[in-house]
Amino acid sequence: MNLGHIVRSLSLLTVSLAVFCYPASASEAIIVAEASYVMGDGDTLAIAEERVLQRAQRRAVEEAGLYIESTFRDVERSEAGMSIQTSSLEIRTIAAAITRTEILETRRSFLNDRPSFYVRIRAVVDLDNLQAAIQRWQTEQRLGDHFRRLQKENAELKVQLDELRASRTGVRTLVIEPVGRTSNVREQAQKLVEKAMLTPHLPQKLSLVSQAAMLDPNSIEPLIVRGQTYLRLASATYSSSSRPSEYSEYVDNARMDFDRSLRMDPQSTWALLGQGDVNTWLHRPEQAAHSFEQALEINPFFDLARHRLINLYTAEARKLVGLKQWDSALTTLKKCLSPFVSDSWLPHQKEAYFLRSEIYTALKQPVLAIGDLSAILRVDPADGPALLARAKLYQDQLQGRLAKDDFEHACILGSAEACEQLP
Repeated sequence: MNLGHIVRSLSLLTVSLAVFCYPASASEAIIVAEASYVMGDGDTLAIAEERVLQRAQRRAVEEAGLYIESTFRDVERSEAGMSIQTSSLEIRTIAAAITRTEILETRRSFLNDRPSFYVRIRAVVDLDNLQAAIQRWQTEQRLGDHFRRLQKENAELKVQLDELRASRTGVRTLVIEPVGRTSNVREQAQKLVEKAMLTPHLPQKLSLVSQAAMLDPNSIEPLIVRGQTYLRLASATYSSSSRPSEYSEYVDNARMDFDRSLRMDPQSTWALLGQGDVNTWLHRPEQAAHSFEQALEINPFFDLARHRLINLYTAEARKLVGLKQWDSALTTLKKCLSPFVSDSWLPHQKEAYFLRSEIYTALKQPVLAIGDLSAILRVDPADGPALLARAKLYQDQLQGRLAKDDFEHACILGSAEACEQLP
Protein backbone atom coordinates (compact mmCIF):
# COMPACT_ATOMS: atom_id res chain seq x y z
CA MET A 1 0.00 0.00 0.00
CA ASN A 2 1.38 3.39 -1.06
CA LEU A 3 0.42 6.30 1.13
CA GLY A 4 0.95 9.96 0.35
CA HIS A 5 0.03 12.82 2.64
CA ILE A 6 -0.36 16.46 1.77
CA VAL A 7 -0.82 18.51 4.93
CA ARG A 8 -1.49 22.20 4.73
CA SER A 9 -2.84 24.82 7.14
CA LEU A 10 -6.11 26.53 6.36
CA SER A 11 -7.27 30.01 7.32
CA LEU A 12 -10.74 31.48 7.46
CA LEU A 13 -10.33 32.63 3.86
CA THR A 14 -10.25 28.99 2.69
CA VAL A 15 -13.54 27.97 4.32
CA SER A 16 -15.64 25.63 2.17
CA LEU A 17 -18.32 27.23 0.01
CA ALA A 18 -20.87 25.46 2.19
CA VAL A 19 -19.98 27.64 5.20
CA PHE A 20 -19.97 31.43 5.47
CA CYS A 21 -18.82 33.50 8.48
CA TYR A 22 -20.14 36.92 9.47
CA PRO A 23 -18.89 39.14 12.30
CA ALA A 24 -21.20 39.33 15.29
CA SER A 25 -19.64 40.66 18.47
CA ALA A 26 -16.17 40.44 19.98
CA SER A 27 -16.99 37.08 21.52
CA GLU A 28 -19.34 35.63 18.93
CA ALA A 29 -19.30 34.53 15.31
CA ILE A 30 -22.30 33.95 13.06
CA ILE A 31 -21.82 30.93 10.81
CA VAL A 32 -24.09 29.97 7.92
CA ALA A 33 -23.68 26.25 7.28
CA GLU A 34 -25.44 23.61 5.23
CA ALA A 35 -25.60 19.83 5.34
CA SER A 36 -27.38 16.93 3.68
CA TYR A 37 -28.36 13.44 4.79
CA VAL A 38 -29.70 10.41 2.92
CA MET A 39 -32.29 8.47 4.90
CA GLY A 40 -31.22 4.97 5.99
CA ASP A 41 -33.30 1.82 6.19
CA GLY A 42 -33.79 2.09 9.94
CA ASP A 43 -34.47 5.85 10.02
CA THR A 44 -37.76 7.58 10.65
CA LEU A 45 -38.48 11.01 9.17
CA ALA A 46 -37.92 12.63 12.56
CA ILE A 47 -34.56 10.89 13.01
CA ALA A 48 -33.40 11.87 9.51
CA GLU A 49 -34.35 15.51 10.08
CA GLU A 50 -32.56 15.54 13.43
CA ARG A 51 -29.42 14.05 11.93
CA VAL A 52 -29.17 16.53 9.08
CA LEU A 53 -29.56 19.40 11.59
CA GLN A 54 -26.84 17.92 13.80
CA ARG A 55 -24.50 17.70 10.83
CA ALA A 56 -25.04 21.35 10.00
CA GLN A 57 -24.51 22.42 13.63
CA ARG A 58 -21.32 20.42 13.90
CA ARG A 59 -20.10 21.92 10.64
CA ALA A 60 -20.74 25.40 12.00
CA VAL A 61 -18.80 24.72 15.20
CA GLU A 62 -15.91 23.18 13.30
CA GLU A 63 -15.65 26.15 10.97
CA ALA A 64 -15.77 28.59 13.88
CA GLY A 65 -12.72 26.79 15.25
CA LEU A 66 -10.69 27.40 12.08
CA TYR A 67 -9.36 30.68 13.46
CA ILE A 68 -7.46 28.70 16.09
CA GLU A 69 -6.22 25.58 14.39
CA SER A 70 -7.10 23.32 11.48
CA THR A 71 -5.41 20.73 9.31
CA PHE A 72 -6.47 19.40 5.94
CA ARG A 73 -5.24 15.96 4.91
CA ASP A 74 -5.32 14.49 1.42
CA VAL A 75 -4.60 10.76 1.49
CA GLU A 76 -3.99 8.79 -1.67
CA ARG A 77 -3.40 5.04 -1.68
CA SER A 78 -3.27 2.22 -4.18
CA GLU A 79 -5.24 -0.91 -3.48
CA ALA A 80 -5.91 -3.86 -5.80
CA GLY A 81 -4.65 -1.86 -8.76
CA MET A 82 -6.98 1.06 -8.03
CA SER A 83 -6.13 4.53 -6.76
CA ILE A 84 -8.29 5.68 -3.86
CA GLN A 85 -8.24 9.24 -2.53
CA THR A 86 -9.90 10.42 0.65
CA SER A 87 -9.91 13.75 2.43
CA SER A 88 -10.73 14.76 5.96
CA LEU A 89 -10.74 18.03 7.88
CA GLU A 90 -9.49 17.64 11.45
CA ILE A 91 -10.70 20.52 13.58
CA ARG A 92 -11.17 21.23 17.30
CA THR A 93 -14.91 20.87 17.76
CA ILE A 94 -16.93 21.90 20.80
CA ALA A 95 -20.67 21.49 20.22
CA ALA A 96 -21.61 23.42 23.35
CA ALA A 97 -20.21 26.58 21.75
CA ILE A 98 -23.44 27.09 19.75
CA THR A 99 -25.72 29.50 21.58
CA ARG A 100 -28.46 29.90 18.95
CA THR A 101 -29.54 28.14 15.75
CA GLU A 102 -31.83 29.56 13.06
CA ILE A 103 -33.04 27.35 10.20
CA LEU A 104 -32.84 29.28 6.91
CA GLU A 105 -33.82 26.62 4.40
CA THR A 106 -34.92 22.98 4.31
CA ARG A 107 -35.46 20.71 1.32
CA ARG A 108 -36.42 17.10 0.66
CA SER A 109 -35.61 15.16 -2.49
CA PHE A 110 -34.77 11.62 -3.61
CA LEU A 111 -31.32 10.16 -4.23
CA ASN A 112 -31.18 6.63 -5.64
CA ASP A 113 -34.79 6.08 -4.53
CA ARG A 114 -33.98 7.17 -0.96
CA PRO A 115 -35.28 10.34 0.71
CA SER A 116 -32.56 12.97 0.94
CA PHE A 117 -32.70 15.89 3.39
CA TYR A 118 -30.97 19.28 3.10
CA VAL A 119 -30.79 22.06 5.68
CA ARG A 120 -29.16 25.48 5.77
CA ILE A 121 -28.76 27.17 9.15
CA ARG A 122 -27.40 30.30 10.77
CA ALA A 123 -25.62 29.46 14.04
CA VAL A 124 -24.24 31.82 16.67
CA VAL A 125 -21.00 30.46 18.13
CA ASP A 126 -19.52 31.78 21.38
CA LEU A 127 -15.83 32.20 20.51
CA ASP A 128 -14.71 32.81 24.10
CA ASN A 129 -16.14 29.50 25.26
CA LEU A 130 -14.76 27.80 22.19
CA GLN A 131 -11.26 29.18 22.73
CA ALA A 132 -11.27 28.22 26.41
CA ALA A 133 -12.38 24.71 25.54
CA ILE A 134 -9.70 24.38 22.88
CA GLN A 135 -6.99 25.55 25.26
CA ARG A 136 -8.16 22.86 27.62
CA TRP A 137 -8.13 20.41 24.74
CA GLN A 138 -4.49 21.19 23.98
CA THR A 139 -3.52 19.90 27.42
CA GLU A 140 -5.72 16.85 26.99
CA GLN A 141 -4.20 16.14 23.58
CA ARG A 142 -0.83 15.42 25.17
CA LEU A 143 -2.51 12.98 27.54
CA GLY A 144 -4.20 11.37 24.55
CA ASP A 145 -0.87 10.99 22.75
CA HIS A 146 0.52 9.26 25.81
CA PHE A 147 -2.54 7.03 26.08
CA ARG A 148 -2.17 5.89 22.46
CA ARG A 149 1.55 5.32 22.96
CA LEU A 150 0.80 3.07 25.91
CA GLN A 151 -1.37 0.89 23.69
CA LYS A 152 1.68 0.07 21.57
CA GLU A 153 4.11 -0.72 24.36
CA ASN A 154 3.66 -4.48 24.55
CA ALA A 155 6.95 -5.98 23.44
CA GLU A 156 8.91 -5.43 26.68
CA LEU A 157 6.08 -5.60 29.21
CA LYS A 158 6.91 -9.05 30.60
CA VAL A 159 10.53 -8.09 31.27
CA GLN A 160 9.45 -4.83 32.86
CA LEU A 161 6.90 -6.58 35.05
CA ASP A 162 9.64 -8.86 36.39
CA GLU A 163 11.73 -5.76 37.16
CA LEU A 164 8.79 -4.14 38.96
CA ARG A 165 8.12 -7.22 41.06
CA ALA A 166 11.78 -7.32 42.04
CA SER A 167 11.89 -3.63 43.01
CA ARG A 168 8.26 -2.81 43.82
CA THR A 169 9.08 -1.26 47.19
CA GLY A 170 11.52 1.15 45.59
CA VAL A 171 8.88 2.36 43.19
CA ARG A 172 6.24 2.83 45.85
CA THR A 173 8.44 4.60 48.42
CA LEU A 174 10.18 7.00 46.06
CA VAL A 175 11.20 10.16 47.93
CA ILE A 176 12.35 13.32 46.13
CA GLU A 177 13.93 16.35 47.69
CA PRO A 178 13.06 19.21 45.30
CA VAL A 179 15.88 21.59 44.50
CA GLY A 180 14.62 24.97 45.67
CA ARG A 181 10.90 25.64 45.49
CA THR A 182 11.29 28.39 42.91
CA SER A 183 9.18 29.60 40.03
CA ASN A 184 10.72 26.98 37.72
CA VAL A 185 9.49 24.00 39.75
CA ARG A 186 6.41 23.67 37.56
CA GLU A 187 8.58 23.74 34.46
CA GLN A 188 10.77 20.98 35.93
CA ALA A 189 7.68 18.89 36.64
CA GLN A 190 6.39 19.48 33.11
CA LYS A 191 9.68 18.32 31.60
CA LEU A 192 9.56 15.17 33.72
CA VAL A 193 6.03 14.44 32.48
CA GLU A 194 7.07 14.99 28.87
CA LYS A 195 10.05 12.70 29.32
CA ALA A 196 7.80 10.07 30.93
CA MET A 197 5.41 10.21 27.99
CA LEU A 198 8.22 9.43 25.58
CA THR A 199 9.84 6.56 27.45
CA PRO A 200 8.55 3.04 26.69
CA HIS A 201 10.08 1.67 29.92
CA LEU A 202 7.24 1.46 32.42
CA PRO A 203 9.28 1.45 35.68
CA GLN A 204 11.13 4.57 34.50
CA LYS A 205 7.83 6.13 33.43
CA LEU A 206 6.38 5.59 36.91
CA SER A 207 9.50 7.04 38.53
CA LEU A 208 9.45 10.16 36.38
CA VAL A 209 5.76 10.99 36.88
CA SER A 210 6.07 10.30 40.61
CA GLN A 211 8.85 12.89 40.76
CA ALA A 212 6.70 15.32 38.77
CA ALA A 213 3.74 14.77 41.10
CA MET A 214 5.87 15.65 44.12
CA LEU A 215 7.42 18.69 42.46
CA ASP A 216 4.05 20.07 41.37
CA PRO A 217 1.35 18.65 43.66
CA ASN A 218 -1.28 20.99 42.18
CA SER A 219 -1.04 19.52 38.68
CA ILE A 220 -3.26 16.62 37.66
CA GLU A 221 -1.26 15.72 34.55
CA PRO A 222 1.38 13.58 36.36
CA LEU A 223 -1.40 11.77 38.22
CA ILE A 224 -3.31 10.98 35.03
CA VAL A 225 -0.20 9.73 33.23
CA ARG A 226 0.70 7.58 36.23
CA GLY A 227 -2.85 6.24 36.48
CA GLN A 228 -2.80 5.31 32.79
CA THR A 229 0.51 3.54 33.28
CA TYR A 230 -0.79 1.57 36.27
CA LEU A 231 -3.77 0.38 34.22
CA ARG A 232 -1.45 -0.64 31.41
CA LEU A 233 0.53 -2.71 33.89
CA ALA A 234 -2.71 -4.24 35.17
CA SER A 235 -3.68 -5.18 31.63
CA ALA A 236 -0.30 -6.76 30.92
CA THR A 237 -0.36 -8.69 34.20
CA TYR A 238 -3.93 -9.87 33.60
CA SER A 239 -2.98 -11.27 30.19
CA SER A 240 -0.31 -13.48 31.78
CA SER A 241 -2.07 -14.32 35.05
CA SER A 242 -5.69 -14.94 36.00
CA ARG A 243 -5.15 -14.27 39.72
CA PRO A 244 -6.60 -10.91 40.80
CA SER A 245 -3.91 -10.56 43.46
CA GLU A 246 -1.35 -10.15 40.68
CA TYR A 247 -2.93 -7.03 39.19
CA SER A 248 -5.34 -5.62 41.79
CA GLU A 249 -2.65 -3.43 43.33
CA TYR A 250 -2.06 -1.67 40.01
CA VAL A 251 -5.80 -1.05 39.61
CA ASP A 252 -6.04 0.34 43.14
CA ASN A 253 -3.08 2.67 42.57
CA ALA A 254 -4.72 3.93 39.38
CA ARG A 255 -8.00 4.47 41.23
CA MET A 256 -6.27 6.67 43.83
CA ASP A 257 -4.55 8.76 41.14
CA PHE A 258 -7.73 9.34 39.13
CA ASP A 259 -9.82 10.07 42.25
CA ARG A 260 -7.25 12.61 43.41
CA SER A 261 -7.25 14.21 39.94
CA LEU A 262 -11.02 14.60 40.01
CA ARG A 263 -10.93 16.21 43.44
CA MET A 264 -8.55 18.77 41.98
CA ASP A 265 -10.43 19.19 38.67
CA PRO A 266 -13.93 17.63 38.45
CA GLN A 267 -14.13 18.70 34.78
CA SER A 268 -11.08 16.70 33.63
CA THR A 269 -12.31 14.36 30.89
CA TRP A 270 -9.14 12.26 31.07
CA ALA A 271 -9.56 11.75 34.82
CA LEU A 272 -13.20 10.75 34.23
CA LEU A 273 -12.09 8.33 31.52
CA GLY A 274 -9.57 6.81 33.92
CA GLN A 275 -12.19 6.55 36.65
CA GLY A 276 -14.47 4.75 34.21
CA ASP A 277 -11.68 2.37 33.23
CA VAL A 278 -10.99 1.59 36.88
CA ASN A 279 -14.67 0.84 37.51
CA THR A 280 -14.67 -1.41 34.46
CA TRP A 281 -11.76 -3.34 35.97
CA LEU A 282 -13.68 -3.57 39.25
CA HIS A 283 -16.78 -4.93 37.43
CA ARG A 284 -18.89 -1.87 38.22
CA PRO A 285 -20.53 -1.21 34.83
CA GLU A 286 -23.06 1.35 36.07
CA GLN A 287 -20.39 3.50 37.74
CA ALA A 288 -18.11 3.12 34.71
CA ALA A 289 -20.87 4.21 32.33
CA HIS A 290 -21.64 7.22 34.54
CA SER A 291 -18.00 8.37 34.35
CA PHE A 292 -17.85 7.99 30.56
CA GLU A 293 -21.16 9.82 30.16
CA GLN A 294 -19.92 12.67 32.35
CA ALA A 295 -16.84 13.00 30.13
CA LEU A 296 -19.07 13.18 27.04
CA GLU A 297 -21.27 15.85 28.64
CA ILE A 298 -18.16 17.99 29.09
CA ASN A 299 -16.77 17.20 25.64
CA PRO A 300 -19.31 15.62 23.25
CA PHE A 301 -16.49 14.74 20.83
CA PHE A 302 -14.30 12.89 23.33
CA ASP A 303 -14.17 9.80 21.16
CA LEU A 304 -12.40 7.50 23.62
CA ALA A 305 -15.22 7.90 26.14
CA ARG A 306 -17.87 7.15 23.49
CA HIS A 307 -15.93 4.11 22.34
CA ARG A 308 -15.76 2.88 25.94
CA LEU A 309 -19.53 3.33 26.32
CA ILE A 310 -20.26 1.39 23.13
CA ASN A 311 -18.09 -1.53 24.27
CA LEU A 312 -19.47 -1.43 27.81
CA TYR A 313 -23.16 -1.38 26.83
CA THR A 314 -22.65 -4.04 24.14
CA ALA A 315 -20.97 -6.38 26.63
CA GLU A 316 -23.73 -5.83 29.20
CA ALA A 317 -26.43 -6.42 26.57
CA ARG A 318 -24.75 -9.66 25.48
CA LYS A 319 -24.93 -10.93 29.07
CA LEU A 320 -28.65 -10.12 29.16
CA VAL A 321 -29.20 -11.89 25.83
CA GLY A 322 -27.56 -14.97 27.32
CA LEU A 323 -30.21 -14.82 30.06
CA LYS A 324 -32.95 -14.24 27.42
CA GLN A 325 -33.83 -10.91 29.01
CA TRP A 326 -34.71 -9.36 25.66
CA ASP A 327 -36.35 -6.13 26.85
CA SER A 328 -33.49 -5.29 29.23
CA ALA A 329 -30.96 -6.04 26.50
CA LEU A 330 -32.77 -3.71 24.06
CA THR A 331 -32.88 -0.95 26.66
CA THR A 332 -29.14 -1.30 27.22
CA LEU A 333 -28.31 -1.28 23.50
CA LYS A 334 -30.48 1.78 22.97
CA LYS A 335 -27.99 3.73 25.08
CA CYS A 336 -25.14 3.11 22.62
CA LEU A 337 -27.24 3.12 19.42
CA SER A 338 -28.76 6.54 19.92
CA PRO A 339 -30.06 8.16 16.71
CA PHE A 340 -28.26 11.33 17.78
CA VAL A 341 -24.82 9.72 17.40
CA SER A 342 -23.07 10.52 14.12
CA ASP A 343 -23.02 7.88 11.37
CA SER A 344 -19.24 7.99 11.58
CA TRP A 345 -19.61 5.73 14.63
CA LEU A 346 -21.34 2.94 12.69
CA PRO A 347 -18.11 0.94 12.17
CA HIS A 348 -17.61 0.87 15.94
CA GLN A 349 -21.25 -0.08 16.58
CA LYS A 350 -21.34 -3.10 14.25
CA GLU A 351 -21.34 -5.64 17.08
CA ALA A 352 -24.14 -3.78 18.86
CA TYR A 353 -26.25 -3.61 15.69
CA PHE A 354 -25.70 -7.30 15.00
CA LEU A 355 -26.64 -8.20 18.57
CA ARG A 356 -29.81 -6.11 18.37
CA SER A 357 -30.73 -7.79 15.08
CA GLU A 358 -30.48 -11.16 16.86
CA ILE A 359 -32.81 -9.88 19.57
CA TYR A 360 -35.33 -8.59 17.02
CA THR A 361 -35.18 -11.95 15.22
CA ALA A 362 -35.86 -13.79 18.49
CA LEU A 363 -38.80 -11.43 19.14
CA LYS A 364 -40.25 -12.13 15.65
CA GLN A 365 -39.59 -8.59 14.40
CA PRO A 366 -37.77 -9.31 11.12
CA VAL A 367 -38.23 -5.85 9.61
CA LEU A 368 -36.33 -4.24 12.49
CA ALA A 369 -33.69 -6.98 12.36
CA ILE A 370 -33.18 -6.38 8.64
CA GLY A 371 -32.85 -2.64 9.32
CA ASP A 372 -29.99 -3.22 11.77
CA LEU A 373 -28.20 -5.63 9.43
CA SER A 374 -28.60 -3.13 6.60
CA ALA A 375 -26.96 -0.47 8.79
CA ILE A 376 -23.94 -2.74 9.20
CA LEU A 377 -23.76 -3.44 5.47
CA ARG A 378 -23.91 0.28 4.62
CA VAL A 379 -20.53 0.76 6.26
CA ASP A 380 -19.12 -2.70 5.50
CA PRO A 381 -20.71 -4.31 2.41
CA ALA A 382 -18.33 -7.26 2.79
CA ASP A 383 -19.53 -8.28 6.28
CA GLY A 384 -20.22 -11.98 5.67
CA PRO A 385 -22.20 -12.79 8.85
CA ALA A 386 -24.48 -9.77 8.30
CA LEU A 387 -25.08 -10.74 4.66
CA LEU A 388 -25.90 -14.32 5.62
CA ALA A 389 -28.21 -13.29 8.47
CA ARG A 390 -30.06 -10.78 6.29
CA ALA A 391 -30.37 -13.31 3.45
CA LYS A 392 -32.08 -15.77 5.82
CA LEU A 393 -34.48 -13.09 7.01
CA TYR A 394 -35.31 -12.10 3.43
CA GLN A 395 -35.87 -15.77 2.67
CA ASP A 396 -38.27 -16.13 5.60
CA GLN A 397 -40.09 -13.03 4.36
CA LEU A 398 -40.41 -14.62 0.89
CA GLN A 399 -38.27 -11.90 -0.67
CA GLY A 400 -36.44 -14.31 -2.94
CA ARG A 401 -34.61 -11.81 -5.12
CA LEU A 402 -33.12 -9.95 -2.17
CA ALA A 403 -32.25 -13.20 -0.41
CA LYS A 404 -30.50 -14.52 -3.53
CA ASP A 405 -28.43 -11.34 -3.87
CA ASP A 406 -27.19 -11.58 -0.29
CA PHE A 407 -26.51 -15.33 -0.53
CA GLU A 408 -24.50 -14.77 -3.72
CA HIS A 409 -22.48 -11.97 -2.15
CA ALA A 410 -21.79 -14.02 1.00
CA CYS A 411 -20.86 -17.03 -1.13
CA ILE A 412 -18.32 -14.95 -3.09
CA LEU A 413 -16.84 -13.88 0.25
CA GLY A 414 -16.30 -17.53 1.20
CA SER A 415 -19.40 -18.57 3.15
CA ALA A 416 -20.01 -22.27 2.44
CA GLU A 417 -23.44 -22.04 4.10
CA ALA A 418 -24.46 -19.26 1.72
CA CYS A 419 -23.22 -21.22 -1.31
CA GLU A 420 -25.39 -24.18 -0.30
CA GLN A 421 -28.49 -21.97 -0.52
CA LEU A 422 -27.86 -21.13 -4.17
CA PRO A 423 -29.28 -23.21 -7.04
